[in-house]
Amino acid sequence: MEQLVAVIAKALVDHPEDVKVRTVEKESLVVYELTVHPEDVGKIIGKQGRIAKALRTVVTSAAVKLDKRVTVDIQS
Repeated sequence: MEQLVAVIAKALVDHPEDVKVRTVEKESLVVYELTVHPEDVGKIIGKQGRIAKALRTVVTSAAVKLDKRVTVDIQS
């Protein structure tokens, strides 16, 4: 799942070498912390958060088999 987030993010940004994904597991929640270059935060979030919402939707759909809630947290 980390690789899925990283591949999508690297395709969207100008500085793909700065894309990092870290997994934080809690009780029934898995958080993928996506860190990008400060100049690329707007590209990952998109207008009115549309790209971020789409990224979260893809990850949530791919994680149906995990039987846990999954989310993506975007950081710079």
